[in-house]
Amino acid sequence: MGSIGLVIVSHSKNIAQGVVELISEVAKDVPITYVGGTEDGGIGTSFDQVDRVVSENPADTLLAFFDLGSAKMNLEMVADFSDKSIMINRVPIVEGAYTAAALLQAGAELSVIQTQLSELEINK
Repeated sequence: MGSIGLVIVSHSKNIAQGVVELISEVAKDVPITYVGGTEDGGIGTSFDQVDRVVSENPADTLLAFFDLGSAKMNLEMVADFSDKSIMINRVPIVEGAYTAAALLQAGAELSVIQTQLSELEINK
């Protein structure tokens, strides 16, 4: 597995927690950090919170999954400032994160995971 982990960013705390709860069933050894919603419990995302979960993840390479536009924007800004390699995936958050986590747990190479994720890519 090396040092590859997952980061989940959602506008909703419940969505983020649900995705992590689901993928943790198939990827017990994959480092996963997540954030959902704003600091005051509302709907939204913030640079500071995304930066925190990226920093907290022990992996050097992160496969990032998001639900909506500003979550992607915050991930892109964090990636610009981070020493970690952050691969932001434009795929459905549940299916993409689950696929990546299961493949990482099985020991798949990053190139194999990227190929699988490319088949799920949203092109709009």
